[in-house]
Amino acid sequence: MPILHAIILGLVQGLSEFLPISSSGHLALVPWLFGWNDFGNLANGAAVEKAFDTSLHLGTLLAVLFYLRQELVGYVREGVRLIIAPKRADKQMGRRAWLFVASAIPAGIAGAIGEQWVTEKLGKPVMIAVSLIVFGLVLLWADRLAGERTESSFTARDAMLIGLAQVIALNPGTSRSGITITAARKFGFSRDAAARVSFLMSVPVIGGAVLFKLAKLANDGIPEGLLTPMIVGIVTAGISGWFAMWGMMRVLRSRSFNGFVIYRVLIGTGVLLLAATSVR
Repeated sequence: MPILHAIILGLVQGLSEFLPISSSGHLALVPWLFGWNDFGNLANGAAVEKAFDTSLHLGTLLAVLFYLRQELVGYVREGVRLIIAPKRADKQMGRRAWLFVASAIPAGIAGAIGEQWVTEKLGKPVMIAVSLIVFGLVLLWADRLAGERTESSFTARDAMLIGLAQVIALNPGTSRSGITITAARKFGFSRDAAARVSFLMSVPVIGGAVLFKLAKLANDGIPEGLLTPMIVGIVTAGISGWFAMWGMMRVLRSRSFNGFVIYRVLIGTGVLLLAATSVR
């Protein structure tokens, strides 16, 4: 894999993981648009490509850990205290910590069971384009709903329902951050709080996926020539992911999600036109 491809895909992952525009959809569309076939000469090319894409999530995982480091330290501390020293724990914070962990369970189970089917049936450019448009419009609808709930009001019901929404994000083009923000807005969270809830929910679900995929890749062996591009991609994804979170939180203090919806509709429409005209 050329280093340039790794840098571009790292940027794509970093910028699209936390913005509600679908990182998995973009990681599939970019090689399709440019005609890249970096893994086609490998016997297990599809599996290695999936592992490479997942490794980029390590970069964005490190980005969210750094961006939310103060909050996460508090959540980890109080979550552990709730188990081993409940009298000393901030029970509300500790309970929320475990709810954020529990919110990853539905997507984790669904991913383990249906990942191959999703990749084969839903990972095509036309399906991704349709998902970008449809779920962009759903986000537009949810963002119109009034709501001023804060992160501190996160409940078991939120963990279950928003966690179930994350299952839909296995479909490329839906967007994990997009669908969790959509659900959070539907359940009354403010724009700022919906984004922060989405960021916090990303830690266990991305962390679990990264550990599983990278362990499998390490067991199978990293193909010759892939380690350096992988490291470059991870670093690029981490840096760009931090800037994406920082920029998104600044934007949401004064603006809606309309810009992201417009982007999704334009990209989805463009991909459908390209596919229809056989340009790609």
